[in-house]
Amino acid sequence: MNRLPVALLAVALGLPATALAQSGPSFTLIGGGDVSVSGDVHKGAIAPIADLGPLNPALAGVSAELRIGARSYDRIYGKATNFGVEMAWPMASGEVFGQLLSTRTSAGSTEVGGAFVPALATTLPVYGRFEGYKAMSLEGGYRHFFGTGKVRPYVAGRIGSTKVDGINATFTIPDAGIALDDVPFFDGGWQLSGGADLGLLWSMSEKASLGLEVGARYHGDISDDDSALSGLGLASINDTGKRTSYPVNLRLQVRF
Repeated sequence: MNRLPVALLAVALGLPATALAQSGPSFTLIGGGDVSVSGDVHKGAIAPIADLGPLNPALAGVSAELRIGARSYDRIYGKATNFGVEMAWPMASGEVFGQLLSTRTSAGSTEVGGAFVPALATTLPVYGRFEGYKAMSLEGGYRHFFGTGKVRPYVAGRIGSTKVDGINATFTIPDAGIALDDVPFFDGGWQLSGGADLGLLWSMSEKASLGLEVGARYHGDISDDDSALSGLGLASINDTGKRTSYPVNLRLQVRF
């Protein structure tokens, strides 16, 4: 196995190359779940609509006020699933790693607010259905192990970037016969990401190990698309998208 890249990294960090030669690089399969603990898919806003006719001709001349509330990732999507791969190279009492991780959810729906109609003196519920959240993270970091036994606890830190796919939404007011289908909501794109982990790695054999890892992750704002929302006076509700989550993953590591 060619250890030149690892040796070069050791020189760059001022570490002895002998520490890296204690064992070879490893390949890891990762799978688990991810629960958002903070962050909104959209913010709240109030927008008057002078005439509902363009949305439903039967309501021509009827005014309304859209009252949209903030909705969190947890409320709309719930738990996401993770799947990824990692390469790591030993270094001193730990390892440096590079990781590619996919995070996905199915589509999510919820009541996003109401439409107050003065002529009826009532508020009609407004519902939103959002396409699934699909993201790919590319991150690197360092994992420090405590001890050299069969079971090794560790801490890790990471930083990188996450690409989120574009998301469209469908908004409906069933009681008014109004449906806005496939409204552009997020353009998607790359955003800053990073976090920290706590874990345990259990050596099943000389080459294979099984691990359990919990962490905290931060992902920055997502680029928004106001091409349709601005006409409704709701251009500000998607000026967000950042989230913090707690991933819990199983890891199967094979060392070369």
